[in-house]
Amino acid sequence: MNISFDHKVVLVTGASRGIGAVTAQLFADSGATVVIHYNKNNLAAESTFSSLPGTGHSIVRADMASVDDLKTMTDHVISKYGRIDILVNNAGIYEEHDMVEMPFDEFLQYWDETIRVNLTGPAILSNLVSREMMKSGGGRIVNVTSRGAFRGEPTAWAYGASKAGLNSAGQSMAKSLAKVGIYVFTLAPGFVETDMAGPCLVGEKRKEIESQTPLNRLAQPEEIGRAILLLAAEGNEYMTGCVLDMNGASYLRT
Repeated sequence: MNISFDHKVVLVTGASRGIGAVTAQLFADSGATVVIHYNKNNLAAESTFSSLPGTGHSIVRADMASVDDLKTMTDHVISKYGRIDILVNNAGIYEEHDMVEMPFDEFLQYWDETIRVNLTGPAILSNLVSREMMKSGGGRIVNVTSRGAFRGEPTAWAYGASKAGLNSAGQSMAKSLAKVGIYVFTLAPGFVETDMAGPCLVGEKRKEIESQTPLNRLAQPEEIGRAILLLAAEGNEYMTGCVLDMNGASYLRT
């Protein structure tokens, strides 16, 4: 099994920080040319970019909820590199709300934004990129979802729904695209020590979350990043369509 990514062009969404930044670093360490996507945090994206070994990497901005931005980003990467070998759909947003107390208009806004960023955006980007992958003989798509897709999210309805939707979309992509040499994998982590999860990881709530796993700790971004590279590597084509749980045995499916 080949874990080298020499001469591969990898687009990682949400790569300014957290799982995405670590994943970009690991791909670059393994020889890839990495495109760092971000939306709002340019300084963090620049920091990730400056930390990457090797040359030829780049940064691109796009709003995952904007079809025009996604088209422009894809066109820019293809214009610069000629191809995209690996797409990592990592970008996402997470908000918690008391659904009993939340005003209806706010709920509608929250639902729409979360679904557009976490589900519709990755689906559109996957479609755009897969069209380019077909021209160069194939590629790989790795979707990052969540255990929340399976266990229910009482304070984050849209997040759980968006990740469940992306699990299903990834499986549909896998069945559709295998015949043209594009393999699609999904990784579903539990809680990870990132800025996005930070508001949930304080005081007694953190202790409760840690106690959900027999490891009694949170996942580290590097652990998730290494799993993404494993899925993206050549030699595991028969895993296409998989949804791989990575939650420290905190939620077990049978």
